[in-house]
Amino acid sequence: MAHQGDGDLPRYTAIGERLVEEFEGVHGADTVDRCVSAARHGAEEVTGSAPAELVERIARRHLEVLATVAAEKRRRTRRSSLDNAP
Repeated sequence: MAHQGDGDLPRYTAIGERLVEEFEGVHGADTVDRCVSAARHGAEEVTGSAPAELVERIARRHLEVLATVAAEKRRRTRRSSLDNAP
């Protein structure tokens, strides 16, 4: 079944490629692809369209939040492991 915006898939692919490069070492390509896809579908559901600029901004924000959460988890893990040292 065709979805609205399927003809724009190359634009969304380019977004994913830019974000994979931007978040290299932080997020894998699969995570970036999921964020771009979720951003696209969310934009379509909320606004009725998914302009590439909006999709990229939403996906980038998702990736930034995920990176922040991961960094906080790592920080807490290091801190708790130090607290348990003999």
